[in-house]
Amino acid sequence: MALSEADNGWSGGEEEGEVDVIVKTCVLSGFSESSDTRTLISSLPEIHEDDRTTETAIQRFLVIMNKYQEQPHLLDPHLEWMMKMLLDLVRNESSPPSLVHLSFKFLSIVCKVRGYKIFMQLFPHEVSDVQPVLELMSRQDPNDLQTWQTRYMLLLWLSVTCLIPFDLSRLDGHLESDGAKTREPTMYRILNIAKSYLLVSDSPRSAASVLVSKFMTRPDVKQRCLGDFLDWSLTTISQTSGYSVRDVMVLDGALQALAKLFKHGKRDDLLQYAPTVLQCLEQKHLSESSEAKLRKLSVKLIQRLGLTFLKPRLAAWRYQRGSRSLAANLSASQPITATAAVTPETETQEQEEDYDIPEEIETVIEHLLVGLKDKETIVRWSAAKGIGRVTGRLPKELADEVVGSVLDCFSFQETDNAWHGGCLALAELGRRGLLLPSRLTDVVPLIVKSLTFEEKRGACSVGSNVRDAACYVCWSFARAYEPKELNPFVNQIASALLIAAVFDRNVNCRRAASAAFQENVGRQGTFPHGIEILTAADYFSVGNLNNCYLNISVYIAGFPEYTESLIDHLITMKINHWDSVIRELATKALHNLTPQAPDYMATKVLPQLLSVAVGMNLHGRHGAILACGEITHALYKLGLQTNRQKSFDYLLTAVKLQMIFSGNILLVWHRGFGGALMRPAIFSLIEKLSLSKMPFKNDPIISGWQWVIDDTIQTLHLISSGAKDGIIVSLEWQYVLVSQYIEGLKSPQVLNRSGSALALGCLPRAMLHNKLKQVGSLNAHTSSGNFTEARRDAVRSIAQVCVKAGVRAGGAPDSVLCSENIADVYGVLLSSLNDYTSDSRGDVGAWVREAAMTSLLELTLLVARDAPEILSPMMCCLAQQAAEKIDRYRAHAGSVFLRFLHSTNPVVPHIPLREELETLTTLNWNAPSQAYKYIAQLLGLPEYQYHTLLGLCVSAGGITESTVHFSSQSLFDFLKGIQNDSVALAQFGDTLLRIFRDNLHNQRVSVPLLRMLSQMLANSCFEIFTTQEDHPFCVDLLNLCKDCKKSKDISKLRACISVFCELIQFQGDVRKKVLSQLLLLLCHSFPVVRKTTSSQMYEMLLTYDDIIDPEVLDDVMTLLSDTNWLASLCLRPQRNQLCDWLGVPRPQLVAKVTI
Repeated sequence: MALSEADNGWSGGEEEGEVDVIVKTCVLSGFSESSDTRTLISSLPEIHEDDRTTETAIQRFLVIMNKYQEQPHLLDPHLEWMMKMLLDLVRNESSPPSLVHLSFKFLSIVCKVRGYKIFMQLFPHEVSDVQPVLELMSRQDPNDLQTWQTRYMLLLWLSVTCLIPFDLSRLDGHLESDGAKTREPTMYRILNIAKSYLLVSDSPRSAASVLVSKFMTRPDVKQRCLGDFLDWSLTTISQTSGYSVRDVMVLDGALQALAKLFKHGKRDDLLQYAPTVLQCLEQKHLSESSEAKLRKLSVKLIQRLGLTFLKPRLAAWRYQRGSRSLAANLSASQPITATAAVTPETETQEQEEDYDIPEEIETVIEHLLVGLKDKETIVRWSAAKGIGRVTGRLPKELADEVVGSVLDCFSFQETDNAWHGGCLALAELGRRGLLLPSRLTDVVPLIVKSLTFEEKRGACSVGSNVRDAACYVCWSFARAYEPKELNPFVNQIASALLIAAVFDRNVNCRRAASAAFQENVGRQGTFPHGIEILTAADYFSVGNLNNCYLNISVYIAGFPEYTESLIDHLITMKINHWDSVIRELATKALHNLTPQAPDYMATKVLPQLLSVAVGMNLHGRHGAILACGEITHALYKLGLQTNRQKSFDYLLTAVKLQMIFSGNILLVWHRGFGGALMRPAIFSLIEKLSLSKMPFKNDPIISGWQWVIDDTIQTLHLISSGAKDGIIVSLEWQYVLVSQYIEGLKSPQVLNRSGSALALGCLPRAMLHNKLKQVGSLNAHTSSGNFTEARRDAVRSIAQVCVKAGVRAGGAPDSVLCSENIADVYGVLLSSLNDYTSDSRGDVGAWVREAAMTSLLELTLLVARDAPEILSPMMCCLAQQAAEKIDRYRAHAGSVFLRFLHSTNPVVPHIPLREELETLTTLNWNAPSQAYKYIAQLLGLPEYQYHTLLGLCVSAGGITESTVHFSSQSLFDFLKGIQNDSVALAQFGDTLLRIFRDNLHNQRVSVPLLRMLSQMLANSCFEIFTTQEDHPFCVDLLNLCKDCKKSKDISKLRACISVFCELIQFQGDVRKKVLSQLLLLLCHSFPVVRKTTSSQMYEMLLTYDDIIDPEVLDDVMTLLSDTNWLASLCLRPQRNQLCDWLGVPRPQLVAKVTI
């Protein structure tokens, strides 16, 4: 019913200013690749011998054809010439086998897109085509898996050619040739080919079943071969066990052939064999097979047997709607009446109403009803169609019994499979007019239940297919019945469809319900406010779950016919849903729906929720508590707006009594299993009741709430982050807690310290008055312990406390942020930008850095507005963060950087070189291709060069391909621009060495820095330095790399080796020193280091072959490549030999001095 979507309909929070989604349709107007296809087919004779070119051509043709999978009819005008061009290659006697097979591959691609039923009709089917196709088919190897397309297409071609209106014996001529052995008749040749290919394991098996259905229905063939073929098929079915793969394939072929044969054959010819076939299937018990395709084929064959038992006729008793024109339905001038014209044929059918029904029909229907409950959808769908087809040929009484049996599927003792199969069957019966209006009173309530059917299974649920099929039933009813027939059920169906359209968890079901509602609005015209609702709840609007719950449902509830049904559904089905996201959305929806029915919420809904809130169901308690808070708050806001106090007074009494009653058990809910679920709900309730200004002062319940809050502060990080906001906001009405939470900062428990920090950050300003120095202990908490979440929360709280305290340059340091304490605050925030803690989860320090950037933004804008003279510079640190490798945090730093740069109210002071930076206004910082181009420009500004280069080092020397590519490319572009400026290049080199020196033992920076240095040297970025002997840059770099050589980190040693090999390009004594270091590494204790050194030295000598004597170059290269440097043997002789050849002193062992 609904289209399959990759998106599940859920999206995160909706951002302000979000751009509306533009839906684009992919509708093609015609076959635009006609000329390309002609060229491609024409080139086949030239390319068929080259496997690589052939594969490329096939892929190109697949790309062209696959575009038309959804609109294959656009190919129809072009199918004939495509087939002619390809068959000309096949018929050409000079065509080699490879070209013939390639042509059939192209034909199979077209056939797959257009469908074999249409495509096979275009094959040439003259008498002269029979023998050539038969001969070509006989020459094929059924075991050749590479040419199955050839056999598949030949079988389809043979299926068409065998329909010639002549006896096949006329094609045989003289069967004896030159007195030798007798040739086999054409009829039996075709039959043997069909039989043999019914038993293969690849796709030609399906084509062979098509051949059987066409060939066996010929008048001359059915007289001679039909009985024998059926005997062969039944014997094949009986002799297979169905357990092995081979047996499954054999059964598949035989069942396909029989199903198609009974579909296309005449009833008079097949009726005598039908009981035998049915008996064979019963004995085989295929409905119990583990193979879904065998069960499907069994159901398909059984329904065809049932149609064979019954006379082909239209039931005279079926419901006939009459005009089904949509335009007529919408036209008031053309009233629609149900008409059933009485014709001689109708009279004859009525006379034959009482003809005898074969006993086998009961067996057929029994099998089909079992198929409705199968675990596979394809089996249930085939059984549903079979029920519809067979019922259409039964008398009215028997057909009604079948309908009753289908309705038995809708029992809560049945599985979701039975419900789904029942819905499909009802849709088929209704679509065919076999579900009489008298049955609607039984059917509609079941369909309404099916629209909300859901069963929990473990950590998920089943039932989305049932709800989708129920939407299909409603869609089919809209087309099948007169408006007057459905009029008594309009409100039920409309409400159920709208509930599914806005509240179903599955996006496909929401869209299916929307489509069914639209169909009913158009066909029936009786749904209340149908057109207005469709404008808000169309196919695309219901794709977003948040939008459905929070916006569309409110609009629909504005129509009185649907208000209470929407609210009741949320109360009964959604607040106790297994998915916490749905429960939370349902409570928010109830908040939004409260203004639509405040009295109903206060008098009916809230008492019901209060009883659920103390029930045994965990999910129900969670949802009910959340809903109580949301509805309470909504009623309070509504009372303020309308000065309505009646319903609120009732609410106040009910809530107060219930809270006092549940006060004793409230403290128990948050302990044990489910505590992480119930705590956020309880705190949300406290928050909403506090915002609603409930008169609970001095109430016994307050002490219980206080105890829960204090206890939860110690385990705050055991609760999901999304629930913390509700916990902290609920603290705003407490006025005696500052000292308690300040003491909590000194707790030995990390969780307690973190919770206290978050609590302090959320306290109101009045509670922090004259206690800013005490709260200043948050600064120490940002660097204590290894708990990253605690540092992040402390950084957040520092900004929150300072923002609430306010800024005054000459104020008291215990009351406001002033010149005496701002340095400490900014020192903490800026030092947090250097938090690069890593654990098994990755770079968790990024959480602290992100929180520090957010806090800097909030605090700096406040200080710049109230006391800009005390502000400290920070742009360089933000530039470093904006140059780093993680997209999310780079984007956050970039947005803060631009906010400071372009802020006008207030203007942020102390921004170095503001004029040079203000050229940029917008930038997609998430895209490395855009961000690094701008960041590299900061390298030319001396104030930003150190920090920007520090961030770029980590990005350009990282492992993420896109980040490395764009960051290094931007860096190289900058260096290219200063190649001729020796002063700028020297300054850049000094900055680079300073970063290297400062982070020599910092693995996070030194390893990517070495990788970046290797890239820069390989790209000749310092070529101007190579002309000067022993340039200070290369000397200092060599000394720093010598210190890195002492590391035990393999990645650092490998990067260091790469830098050594690139330093060989510098002239002077440094070259000998580099060779000496490399030769020392050839005897390193790590085998992988020795191997890496030898490989890179080999590549170095290939690149810089002028650094050693040409006479020994070959010897050096041979020794480097032939020696097994991974061996544990002593390698000093080989190393010393290289030292002699390269003119480097042999390393001497240094004796250990013992004291």
